[in-house]
This record gives sequence, structure tokens and C-alpha cells, in this order.
Amino acid sequence: MNESSPILNISIFGVFVIATLIVVIRASRNTKTAADYLAAGRAFTGPQNGIAIAGDYLSAASFLGIAGAIALNGYDGFLYSIGFLVAWLVALLLVAELLRNTGKYTMGDVLSFRMRQRPVRAAAATSTMAVSFFYLLAQMAGAGGLVALLLGITGTGGQALVIAVVGALMIAYVLIGGMKGTTWVQIIKAVLLIAGAGIMTVWVLAKYGFNLSSLLGAAVDAAPKAGEKLLGPGLQYGATGTSKLDFLSLALALVLGTAGLPHILMRFYTVPTAKEARRSVVWAIWLIGIFYLFTLVLGYGAGALVGPDKINAAPGKANSAAPLLALELGGPILLGLIAAVAFATILAVVAGLTITASASFAHDIYANIIKKGQEEDKDSEVKVARMTAIVIGLVSIGGGIIANGQNIAFLVALAFAVAASANLPTILYSLFWKRFNTSGALWSIYGGLIVTITLIILSPAVSGKPTSMFKNADFDLFPLSNPGIVSIPVAFLLGYVGTILSKDKADPAKQAEMEVRSLTGAGAEKAIAH
Repeated sequence: MNESSPILNISIFGVFVIATLIVVIRASRNTKTAADYLAAGRAFTGPQNGIAIAGDYLSAASFLGIAGAIALNGYDGFLYSIGFLVAWLVALLLVAELLRNTGKYTMGDVLSFRMRQRPVRAAAATSTMAVSFFYLLAQMAGAGGLVALLLGITGTGGQALVIAVVGALMIAYVLIGGMKGTTWVQIIKAVLLIAGAGIMTVWVLAKYGFNLSSLLGAAVDAAPKAGEKLLGPGLQYGATGTSKLDFLSLALALVLGTAGLPHILMRFYTVPTAKEARRSVVWAIWLIGIFYLFTLVLGYGAGALVGPDKINAAPGKANSAAPLLALELGGPILLGLIAAVAFATILAVVAGLTITASASFAHDIYANIIKKGQEEDKDSEVKVARMTAIVIGLVSIGGGIIANGQNIAFLVALAFAVAASANLPTILYSLFWKRFNTSGALWSIYGGLIVTITLIILSPAVSGKPTSMFKNADFDLFPLSNPGIVSIPVAFLLGYVGTILSKDKADPAKQAEMEVRSLTGAGAEKAIAH
């Protein structure tokens, strides 16, 4: 088999980085106002935004993490793909259009529409930062493993340097291009990722006469320890009652988490109308669905052609399955191209996460809490967003170094659990429950955050196992790796209890206005223009 060529890989990386930076710089020429920087001037069409959403959503977890999970765990790994895709039905039916009609830049706009502005915006910004941080951990960990594989870096110091370089590039994209530049990077990345995965899928199938059964049989033969367990449920999550419960918890987090992801919700504000928001979700579902079908072939292909032993021995372990498959199929050139696509995937997603978190701080905390919505502070809102992006980038670099080596599909699932617990209950209650009030929102957001993060810290994901983040520590008091099955119902319950016990009186006029606007869009454009 051909070996990886570090010089070739760096050259391909360099071409991609230079090309995307040129696009970002060109896109930034018209970025003058807060609407331009935070919502791309609402100038993208539904199809364009749909491709960008696919680019934002198909993260390193989708390409590297899921392919590796399928290669090592077969059917159980593919459940990630199913969960990530089904989640879009929740986003389409319950959230996308309604959010576009009631918001301006961030989730805090929606939640504060009929509640007390300052406490609710502070809570929404806190939640947005927490979800973004967990998601950024996954992307940074993926970057470390991927580039370490390509450049032959085995030491943790070298991988830490790689993560720092990715963080620096991410900060540059956000500072220069804002949402418009980030969106174009995501569109380019989505096209490259889906095309690259499609080419590899056809290539793998061609090796087995376009016979999926032959491919599955070869994957079974290449993994004698797992054998035919690769083809059925239970290899990863079926050993004990606890692991089965862990799978149910994971499924809940994946299916409900998408509708609460801040960087996905913010994409609905980059289109001019609610109709375009709906169109963008339909486009995204098609593109994402096609891609996840590709992951099935890529995962089993990596298992068959590379083998689980070689995957586990690689620097990124499971995350290296797709790059190793590319090396097996087309040698160093295909590896370099696919790795550049994976690198583009990481850069695009971390840029989207960073601008979302920085926009939430600048718009919700700075502009609406500290400056109380004064019009003359619009320029400073953009400056604060840029400064926040630098801080978030530095924090995510540190977190990524700690999380390096973890399966990134699993790490992203933790971010989904936080989003499903802290954000989704509050969003749904705000949109559909007339009695819901400020106290209920605060109980739901802060309670969901505290419960979820506490359970994650006390879970086997952080300590107590050889695969944990802190291998030598042991404080895993909570048995499940994903807390969704506990934290999501608790967050919904806290929102209900907080509302019922509170003496806050909801404003009937505001409730009626929000209901009409969310369902019809009446008045939405005027509010956005303001």
C-alpha cells in the first residue's frame, strides 16, 4: 500500500486555505453593519442556505467519527447517522420557520420576545456558549487526529500545535468574513465533502462488483473478533442493560438536539423570508440524507479494506478510518484530497460555531443587556463579536488539546445532549405554551445546563475507563456516557415547574403577537429591518 506524503498533504491543505481565505476576503467587502456581519445581510437563497446548513451540520463527526464508528462497531455505528438525519424532521416541523419569523440574529431574540429581556438573553447566551464549546471540542479533537495522521505526527505536543493552527485559521475566517464569509466557506465545503464521499463510495462498491452483500461479507471477514455482530445491533450498546439504556439516551440526544443547536438555528436568519427558511431545510435534509447513505459504505469499506486493527493503531484511532480508506483506494493523492476535504469540514464548522457564540454574546449580552439596545452601538456590537471570537477560539484550542483522541461522533453527541436539554424545552415552550414565562425559561435553561454538564462530568466519558478523557481519574458516579435520557425530561419538567410556581404574569398581547408572527410571518420583516 502507498504511504502518506506529508509534503503533498501540506500542499493540498495550503491550496484550500488560500482559496477559502480569498473567498472570505471578497465576501467581507460588503460587511458594514451588524446585520451583514451576524446574518450575512439576509442575502442567501433557500438552496444556498440549505447547502450551507449541510456544510455546517456535516461536521468532522459525520465524516470521520461515523465512518470510524461503523468500521469498528458496524450497525451500532450507523445509528449515529440515523439519529442525526431523523433529527431534521423535528427541526423542519417544529422550529425552522417559526424561529425565522420571531427572531433577528440569535435564539435569545425568540426567547425574549414576550419575556423579561435581560435575564432571558443572559441565559440564552450562556447556553449558546456551552453548546458551542462542547461542539468545538469535537472538531478540534478531529483536527488533531486527522492532521497527525497525514503528517506522521505521533507526539501529543505536535498534535497540540496542529490544533492551535486550526484554531488560528478559524479565528481568521470569523474576524475577516463574518457570517457571509463563513457561509461561503460552508457552501464550498459541503460540495467538496459530498462529492468526495460520493466518489469514494462508488470506488468502494466497484471493488465488490457493486454488490453491498459482498462488501458486508468482506467487512465481517476482516474483523474476526466481531464477526457477524458487525451486521446487527448490539456490538457497542447491547452487552448490558446499562449499555442499552446508554443507546436510548444517545438516540434521544441526537434526535432532539438538532432543533436546539445554536449554530444551526442562526442559519435560519441568513435568508430573507420564512419560505426560504423552509426551503433551506428541505435542501439540507436531502443533502444530509444522501451523505449519510455514503457513510454506510465508507464505514464498512474501511472495515473491509483497512481492517479494525490498523484503524485502532492509527494516531486518530476511529477518526482515521476514512483517511486510511482513501489511502488504500487511491494512494497519497486521494488521501491528500480527502484529508483536505475533512480539514475543510473542520474549519467550516468551527468557524460557524465561533461566529454563533460570539454573535450571541455581542447581541444578547453586550448590545441588549449592557447597552440596552441603543442604536448607536451597532458598530461596537460587531467589534465585541470579533473580540469574543478570539477568546472563544483560544478556549476551544485548550479544550481540543484535552479532548484529543476521543471519538468525535461521541463528543458531538454530548453537545447534542446539552442543546436538547438547555435549549429545546425553552424554545418549544416559548413557541407553543401561552402560560410560559420568564421564570420557566430560566429554570429550564440553567437547570438543563447544570444537570447535563454535571452528569457528563460524572460519566464514564470523562473518567473511569481506558477510553475516558482523564484515564487515570475515577469519579464516574453516573453510569451512562450520554445523559440525554435523564437531562432532557428534567429540563422539560423544570420549565413546567418554574412556570407554575412563578407569580410572573405573561403579557396576553405579546403572546398573541408572537403566535401570529411565528405562524404567519406578519410583522417579522419590519422587526428585522428595525
